[in-house]
Amino acid sequence: MNFRLVKALVIAAVAACFIAPAPGMAYQEKPGKGVTVKPARATWNTGFFQEVLVRKGLEELGYKAEKPKDLANPIFYKSVTLGDLDYWCNGWFPMHNSQVPKDFDEKAQTIGYVAKAGGLQGYLVSKRDVEKFNIKSLDDFKRPEVIKAFDTNNDGKADLTACPPGWGCEKAIAFHMETYGLKDYINPVKASYEAGIASALAAYKSGKPAFFYTWAPNWTIFKMKPGKDVMWINVPEIIPMETQKPAVDRMTVSGVEGAVTDPVKLGFVVCDIQIVANKKFLKENPAAKRFFELFTLPLIDINEQNTRMNEGEKSAKDIEKHANEWIAKNQDTWNGWIEEARKAVK
Repeated sequence: MNFRLVKALVIAAVAACFIAPAPGMAYQEKPGKGVTVKPARATWNTGFFQEVLVRKGLEELGYKAEKPKDLANPIFYKSVTLGDLDYWCNGWFPMHNSQVPKDFDEKAQTIGYVAKAGGLQGYLVSKRDVEKFNIKSLDDFKRPEVIKAFDTNNDGKADLTACPPGWGCEKAIAFHMETYGLKDYINPVKASYEAGIASALAAYKSGKPAFFYTWAPNWTIFKMKPGKDVMWINVPEIIPMETQKPAVDRMTVSGVEGAVTDPVKLGFVVCDIQIVANKKFLKENPAAKRFFELFTLPLIDINEQNTRMNEGEKSAKDIEKHANEWIAKNQDTWNGWIEEARKAVK
């Protein structure tokens, strides 16, 4: 027997025990390998950044992601409940409660917080016109001089840049028009929101009045800053929709910069922005589930990226670049999320 050869083999075997990965280690590194995920995203482009970041996280975990489908809210919620789609990052709750199907809680769920209490919504009016006409609430748009100032198409109504069909805010605005007796005084313009806001911004810059609905995070309040350019105004009184009743205390908010009063009666619930996912998908993919739980973004980062999009950097390539830059700036946090997600696989 060649003892020298045996000794060499023994040494090699011992070394292999320390060098070779333990069983399953490669799977832990890429726990999503072999799984194709089916994401969706909302029709408002201010939420595209979150989708790209989450997709990149899943891809780093080994998942293969299909191109996200752009869907109106009710269609997505139906699709994720059926299992036709796995997730999206654009849940606004409780605002979207009225748009989920009856069996939603059985088949899908919200998970984590992209931005907890990050969804501020309401009506804004150009500050100079708030001061000129002493505008405090939507009720002031019943006054003839206010209507005349904000009537852009001479139909006898003040024009409000509102929400396109299918958005959760569309129903809330329609409810306000009906509940506060404003249908004969205000015309909610439901065309493309991006085009509508661009028009409102151009009008404001030319010295004309501006009256629009918006939300935060959003580039609009960086282009027209509350307190400097525009003011948040009140609804006449807090009358919640059925779906808003459980969170009625979140419809009046204190400390809002640029509000005409403090507190201000926004008429919209301050929402949590959350990932929504299919329950079966989450059960079968604990790494993805853990990443969803951990993923969160500071509002200032979302606003900054949204502003860059508005200034022209809005192609898919641009948004990928923004996401890569965000990851590079927050590498330690990102790596921590990825490692925690890997550990979720037993």
